[in-house]
Amino acid sequence: MGLTIDTEHSPEGPLIKVSGEVDLYSSPELRKVILKTIPGAKGDLVVDLSGVTYIDSSGVATLVEGLRSARENGSGFVLVKPSPAVMQVLELARLDSVFEVR
Repeated sequence: MGLTIDTEHSPEGPLIKVSGEVDLYSSPELRKVILKTIPGAKGDLVVDLSGVTYIDSSGVATLVEGLRSARENGSGFVLVKPSPAVMQVLELARLDSVFEVR
């Protein structure tokens, strides 16, 4: 399964909906979307991970880079509805307490 990324803008801030597999081959695409969205973000950047079926260390690194970049920009970075596969990886890496997860 490939990767699908949809971006929506609302008064509360941008929303990036991710579905499919976030791996070594697809994470650069997600990275590009996240880093492109952050500079113009008003409010929190929200990343919906409910449709992600698989994420590897490169995908996690992309999320960490997004968090760091958002903080440098003065924006929030929120992960919403992480799928069980994503949550398991975040917990194993002990990043579930680093990210704001809703």
